[in-house]
Amino acid sequence: AACTGHTSRHLRRLFDEHLGASPVAIAQARRVHFARCLLDDTELSVTEVALGAGFGSVRRFNDAFHRTFRASPSEFRRTRPARTDGGGAVSVRLPYRDPLDWEGLLSFISLRAVAGVESVADGRYLRLVTIADATGVVSVAPGPSRTLVLRVPPALVSGIRSIADAARRLFDLRADPHGIAAHLSRDPLLAVLIRRYPGLRVPGAWDPFETSVRAILGQQVSVRGATTLCGRLVEKYGERVGNSSAHGLTHRFPRPERLRRARLSGVGITASRAAAIRGLSAAVCDGALTPGASRDLEDTVATLESLPGVGPWTAHYIAMRAGGEPDAFPSGDLALRNAVSQLDASLEKKSALVERAERWRPWRSYATMLLWRWYGDMERKGDRGK
Repeated sequence: AACTGHTSRHLRRLFDEHLGASPVAIAQARRVHFARCLLDDTELSVTEVALGAGFGSVRRFNDAFHRTFRASPSEFRRTRPARTDGGGAVSVRLPYRDPLDWEGLLSFISLRAVAGVESVADGRYLRLVTIADATGVVSVAPGPSRTLVLRVPPALVSGIRSIADAARRLFDLRADPHGIAAHLSRDPLLAVLIRRYPGLRVPGAWDPFETSVRAILGQQVSVRGATTLCGRLVEKYGERVGNSSAHGLTHRFPRPERLRRARLSGVGITASRAAAIRGLSAAVCDGALTPGASRDLEDTVATLESLPGVGPWTAHYIAMRAGGEPDAFPSGDLALRNAVSQLDASLEKKSALVERAERWRPWRSYATMLLWRWYGDMERKGDRGK
């Protein structure tokens, strides 16, 4: 309720009116259905499934599962044999609505991957994850029948539900590409790009705080430059987790508690950028800002812009990726404006672009990604005017 700006009583009233169930009932239904996926896809014991799905006890899990499926977890599993994973990891399928521009997602993430924390290799995404005292590398890769396959090492099974949620958020798996495409295609400027890049998504954030810091580091520098700065920040202020360097992943991204008072010297950023990172970190620590828990676009942007060194571009970028806002629009972005002006010279002025973008609501974030994708391709091919 606090994250959405409502009282708990009003939130319950809204759930009852629009969904016919309480927030607690919806949350439990999600846990039960995630547990069903674990029973179907993995060889985890019933106890491990219960804890991994977020139930506090096996008894409560058994009761909830039986009420939903009219069978016990053990009976359900006998009718749906588990799949095995030869590498010892637990594999979970994450469904999505087809199509999915996997190549575009990986390309975007690869250019911005934080060294030591995450990487893209051989068509899959890898990330070092810590749950309580356990650490391991998780991976996400394309799977069969409109799914991505999330592989989680056994040591991280207790946090598998939060890991799956983070993966869905990063790859925007809850999006409806057909509905978004139908709306944006009403504008001839975007229609041709929609056909060129079917299934385009807005890359989200595995760790919303991490992505927010990355956005500040990206102010007025190239993507490559911001990635370099982020790697330095992790090397100096991040937490080295264990001694393993598998896949080159060795660090946990620095937490806000560490960065709120850090001098941030030796990273190569200006004093104003350092102050902005400290201000963001302090706001998170004090509860004034919760990256990833957006109330609405205007409120999120206003809160972010109240922080020192955070302007409209940064606020909208954070809202779009860390906050999951589908209608964020960093209208001052140079690549965005260049792309639009090359497609339609009459939109060269920012005011003209902002006015045209009103047609794209409530999916301006997707329009932004579409234009960035096209402009990036034209830059690489050297034929921006075509």
